[in-house]
Amino acid sequence: MTNTEIKALISKMTVRQKAAQLLQLNANLLVVTDAEITGPAQEMNLSLEDIYSTGNVLNFQSALDVIRIQTEHMQNDPHKIPMLFMMDVIHGYKTTFPIPLGMGASFDADLLKRCTEMSAKEAVAGGIQVTFTPMVDFVRDARWGRVMESCGEDAYINSIMGAAQVEAFQGDFSKPHNIGTCVKHFAAYGGAESGRDYNIVEISERTLREFYFPAYKACIDAGTEMLMPSFNVLNGVPAIANKWLMQNILRDEWNFDGLVISDYNAIGELKKHGITEDMKEGARLAFENGCHIDMCASAYSHNLKALVEEGTISMEMLD
Repeated sequence: MTNTEIKALISKMTVRQKAAQLLQLNANLLVVTDAEITGPAQEMNLSLEDIYSTGNVLNFQSALDVIRIQTEHMQNDPHKIPMLFMMDVIHGYKTTFPIPLGMGASFDADLLKRCTEMSAKEAVAGGIQVTFTPMVDFVRDARWGRVMESCGEDAYINSIMGAAQVEAFQGDFSKPHNIGTCVKHFAAYGGAESGRDYNIVEISERTLREFYFPAYKACIDAGTEMLMPSFNVLNGVPAIANKWLMQNILRDEWNFDGLVISDYNAIGELKKHGITEDMKEGARLAFENGCHIDMCASAYSHNLKALVEEGTISMEMLD
């Protein structure tokens, strides 16, 4: 579609439909029986309009799931906008390769590229269009439970290997097996105090720039289409609401112009961090800080309409 056609399509959409395009749901929530909302979808207070207008999905099982979900979606979406299908492909899709920590220990970026290209071919066959890879969190505390997803304790190796995965998965989208990549988790997720997942991270700017930032920047320079902020509080501010991190560094200094997607329910967890009173305030903070897609919190679906009507968020920003 041309930009003119896209703008014409957006102009026909309601605010709620636009917000639903920014919602990512688990595949199991997209099973609607007898036109009734039940189970988890009911608990999230999702309407049929929300479900049928949802922009993207994760955690499906196979290409058959993709076909079923997409077919049902296109039958019911009033604007016939296809869904995007995203999944983790960490160390293989069907064929299992060594974990990223093991691949990092090989010091062989070409080997990682070849393995990643094979993973990409299998992932495409399974219906995946975007993968939440590479995970390039710098880590030196073996107690952290996600050490094995990273290439390890060296900023340079993390940078080389992360960029290699972006190039192998995504390339220039000229090959049939090229899929979008989403680098994660920005930033310093691996620096959790005492190695406890989700714990606070208190790190100087010098240490961030010398050890933690280089791998994310290398993936951006390699052309990654998407980025996922980390769950953690970085120097007192949750990453997804951290203006210095997401605006000053990511947008202004590094000139990243791709999509930003929250981690699982990260917008909802802003209240648990104690910086918002409710989901509405969390939606405002995350949206104004440049988060485009809300993974599984339904914060945007339930709150962007009111925020636009109040004038807190402009229609131009939403469009």
